[in-house]
Amino acid sequence: MTDIEIADQATMKPIQEIAKSIGLSDNQIEQYGKYKAKISLPVNEQADKKHKLILVTSINPTPAGEGKSTVLVGLGDALNQLHHQTIIAMREPSMGPVFGIKGGATGGGYSQVIPMEDINLHFTGDLHALTSANNTLAALIDNYVMRDNALNLDPRRIIWKRVEDVNDRALRNVITGLGGVMQGVPRQTGFDITAASELMAILCLSADLMDLKKRIGQIVVGYTYDRQPVTVHQLGFEDAITILLKDAIKPNLVQTLDHTPAIIHGGPFANIAHGCNSVLATQTAMKLADYTVTEAGFGADLGAEKFLDIKRPVLGKTPDAIVIVATVRALEYNGGAALADLKNEQLPALKKGLANLNRHIHNMQNYGLPVVVAINHFVNDTAAEVQTIENNCKSLGVNVVVADSWAKGGQGTQDLAKEVVRLADQSSTFQPLYSADDSIEDKVNKIAKHIYGAGEVAFSKKARKQLKQFAEFGWDKLPVCVAKTQYSFTDDQTQLGAPEGFTFHIREFVPKLGAGFIVALSGNMMTMPGLSKHPAAAKMTIDKDGKITGLF
Repeated sequence: MTDIEIADQATMKPIQEIAKSIGLSDNQIEQYGKYKAKISLPVNEQADKKHKLILVTSINPTPAGEGKSTVLVGLGDALNQLHHQTIIAMREPSMGPVFGIKGGATGGGYSQVIPMEDINLHFTGDLHALTSANNTLAALIDNYVMRDNALNLDPRRIIWKRVEDVNDRALRNVITGLGGVMQGVPRQTGFDITAASELMAILCLSADLMDLKKRIGQIVVGYTYDRQPVTVHQLGFEDAITILLKDAIKPNLVQTLDHTPAIIHGGPFANIAHGCNSVLATQTAMKLADYTVTEAGFGADLGAEKFLDIKRPVLGKTPDAIVIVATVRALEYNGGAALADLKNEQLPALKKGLANLNRHIHNMQNYGLPVVVAINHFVNDTAAEVQTIENNCKSLGVNVVVADSWAKGGQGTQDLAKEVVRLADQSSTFQPLYSADDSIEDKVNKIAKHIYGAGEVAFSKKARKQLKQFAEFGWDKLPVCVAKTQYSFTDDQTQLGAPEGFTFHIREFVPKLGAGFIVALSGNMMTMPGLSKHPAAAKMTIDKDGKITGLF
């Protein structure tokens, strides 16, 4: 059966029952139909809870992903089955991957959050609200430049882009304002995908509505003719943009197939943004549960690093345990096996690909956090392949658990849940990768050398100029969010496994002062993805009764 067929057969509980199971009254939720709701904030902390936080991450994936969300959902179900009150906290899907190649973000098989169709499509409208707010700001900026432009904002140096929540390579570079004087000031610009927008990051890092407004006011939209930064606050638009996000800031409550409460909110990509769900969602879950199981997108070199160095200081909580999801097929892919051969046993490639897993383990241990490896089970996995992974991890002092989350749900993930509980009860001492006082250059060097394995970082002439400029503006103490390929530790997606001593290239920096970090664009990384030759959209159908097929 497909994911959507399994989801269609599920019996969902009314969302009021799910809310009640975690101590929320009817007055504390705003229903979006029978099975979805927004949580009214703030939520009071329940003092009798353990407040443990589990972070799920992974190795570098194949193009199809490694089922990190599936393992996360199975783990949440398993913990509840073992009588540890648990809430899972996940990101919202973007329509880019849903209609592209990777799929949605609701898990799979018998480890899914539901209603999966709603969540993977329009859900409660958060991404649409972000898209509208972002593009309203863009329209206001263009109108400001066309009218009096009292701040002398230079049209050539406006850095605020429009966004769209689909993969659309034709919009990467555009010219606006054509058609005459009354159509605006012509300028070259482009589109980002909504998931990579600064507003998405701001939504996910805000403490409350007023913090959201403050952060929006801090957004740098461009520079004046004498190259001084211009913010939204200077333009006077922060209240208008905040109004469009007053409902989107509230976390969304749904359930798994096994009725585990799931808070799904915010959806930044981990390769071109910071890759974590909202601070508000994670905090809300931690206030109400013994265990909160959350995620960080793509491999631990991206999402987990950004969780620990960008989200953690705002969240105020360090994970009590790290789960690194690996698959036999991804390890063999990282060891040089062709995608077409991954259904067959490839032990030489597997052994070579283990270097990728080992670096991720080493990186997480260097933060001082306990780690378990979860093998996301596929039907073609052989006993020899699993044993090879177990032997490797045993030599590193790390336990390995096979998680059969897709086929068996929580029942197939209980061994992982038991190990997570054991690890979370251990004491640990978190060691940050870098200090807030480090310069931007030093932060990039530490990420590239200590996390990726680079020998050196090469900054372009433009990036070097920006480093000096940002220091003059006082922005050099902000965290760094590296935008790079998810398939490799390097900035070249074809360099799989665990390369060492390579040169890591930074071509440009983008200030995201509202989000509170500086984006470092590496290699040829794009902030607007493109569709594949055979996008998932081509396989989708809908009948006269509204029944959808082909949605995974």
